[in-house]
Amino acid sequence: MTRFAAVLTVGALSLATFAAAHTGVKNPAVMARMDGMKATQDGVKVPGAMVKGERSFDAEAARAAAAQIAAEAARTPDLFEAQETDPNSEALPTIWENFADFTAKSNNLETVALALSTSLETEDQLRAGLGQIGAACKACHEVYRE
Repeated sequence: MTRFAAVLTVGALSLATFAAAHTGVKNPAVMARMDGMKATQDGVKVPGAMVKGERSFDAEAARAAAAQIAAEAARTPDLFEAQETDPNSEALPTIWENFADFTAKSNNLETVALALSTSLETEDQLRAGLGQIGAACKACHEVYRE
């Protein structure tokens, strides 16, 4: 399995896990965080389909998706600033213990996605950029998500 395929597989599994966790959330702040994460995941769907050959390459659509991911990443630290809990939340307490690192990881995702949204021209660039986005997501989820 290529690194890119592995990243897409992790993303698909995360999406399935996320859908199950989203059910039954009572805390509105936690729901807002989950909605933000879902919007980020939704941003990966169109370019992901392009690199898997399920959709024709469209640089404009891929740039728009990358811009959506960047915008959600920019909002993420604010969504997590207050230490809110819910039995269905997958956020680990280490987020607030290491909030500067959490924020740095979110800023990295924003930077990677923003770069892709402004410079993408080829399918190879999309493949590489999605790999970087997947790695940025994974770096945060490995530490800060159940």
